[in-house]
Amino acid sequence: MNTQIKQIAERIRGLREVLNISVVDAANKCNISEAEFIKYESGISDIPVSFICQFAQCFGVECTTLMSGDEPRMSTYFVTRKGTGISVERTKAYKYQALAHGFRQAKIAPFEVTVEPNDLPVTLNTHPGQELNLVLEGTLLLHIAGNDVILNEGDSIYFDATKPHGMKAGGGKKVKFLAVVG
Repeated sequence: MNTQIKQIAERIRGLREVLNISVVDAANKCNISEAEFIKYESGISDIPVSFICQFAQCFGVECTTLMSGDEPRMSTYFVTRKGTGISVERTKAYKYQALAHGFRQAKIAPFEVTVEPNDLPVTLNTHPGQELNLVLEGTLLLHIAGNDVILNEGDSIYFDATKPHGMKAGGGKKVKFLAVVG
């Protein structure tokens, strides 16, 4: 697994240990199985950004603190210049760039997501809250609650993130989209 995922896993495990919370209790609080939590905390498995944000919310830390190790400092506004957001590459196909990483107690989690084309099946995930995706470049193939939706540049979708969903690049080209999780 890549170095970034291992570092995030170490932060998750470290926070859980500092708070003196068992793996079982942490998994229950995050609404996932103990086995899945152990995979994420060990760094041997990809850690979905939705889980990172869910864990952060459950344990009172900033999502981007888990991603970067740095605490946000701004409370009035925060500017992210093009290409400068904290970046996490979960896999070779997915890259998340945090757009509010310097803003304390952000109510939403906006990311610029880049998905490279691949032949793998869509991986579905769920997380609390709702999500907005706005395609910035390319074609996004979205599977949501048993439905397949094709979004082109300028198209957007707002959905219940507790429903199984997954994204994939269409047309053999990378896709970039704004994902706002709240």
